Amino acid sequence: MDMNPILQAILLGLLEGLTEFIPVSSTGHLILAAELIGFTGQGSVAFKIAIQFGAILAILVTYWRRFWGVAAGLLALERGALAFTRNILLGFAPAVVIGVLAYEGIRALLENPQVVAVALVLGGVAILLIERLVKTVRATSVETMSAGLAAGVGLVQCLAMVPGVSRSGATIMGGLLMGLDRRTAAEYSFFLAVPTMLGATVYALYKERERLALDDLGLIAIGFATAFLAALLVVRSLVAFVSRHGFAPFAWYRIALGTVALAWLWAR
Repeated sequence: MDMNPILQAILLGLLEGLTEFIPVSSTGHLILAAELIGFTGQGSVAFKIAIQFGAILAILVTYWRRFWGVAAGLLALERGALAFTRNILLGFAPAVVIGVLAYEGIRALLENPQVVAVALVLGGVAILLIERLVKTVRATSVETMSAGLAAGVGLVQCLAMVPGVSRSGATIMGGLLMGLDRRTAAEYSFFLAVPTMLGATVYALYKERERLALDDLGLIAIGFATAFLAALLVVRSLVAFVSRHGFAPFAWYRIALGTVALAWLWAR
């Protein structure tokens, strides 16, 4: 499908912002959409990585008071701020190690839409099962999470290195399985996204630097801005939505999209 590059950047930015923080896999959506509209050139992988900065900025803007409070609390050695920071770092650490060691393998998967389609379906089934299984709540805030719980969720987050799994989905479902309530699982996913996505994006752009052309920077700026605005909308409304409806609607959406994608890829 032929499309103006600016429209391609806007569309992909919208997809990134709308899907980054819900458990449907933003990377999976970007890969399938890029395949559909023909956005598969040399700089396409770097573009899809770089526009994640827009989603990160949306978290910082939405929760700036929380982050400011944690920063001030760290200076005063407040217990809650120290626990919050510890839990974010423990959740982030596994992604650093595995992401660096497995980067080339992960990059290869980023160009495989079949993997995305299968992961979307399997992830949807997993969400439905987890929603039914989870009963016990052990923590109702990031500050009250144990160190072991935070590290465990961080390990589960690494499953999202397979495109189509969903970073937010893996984090949220891992949190639910290990004893977080829905609101805390969603918020922990937001907060953990900042160091995880920032580190992954900076590292990936460094690795992709030779594939980036000057012309790509303008499209990246458009995608970044669009992703930021779309992510702001999602972050402000997601916690309230899942508190009322749970995660099953996202599961059925994943299953439907993955099934359609598999049929389309098979028929091409």
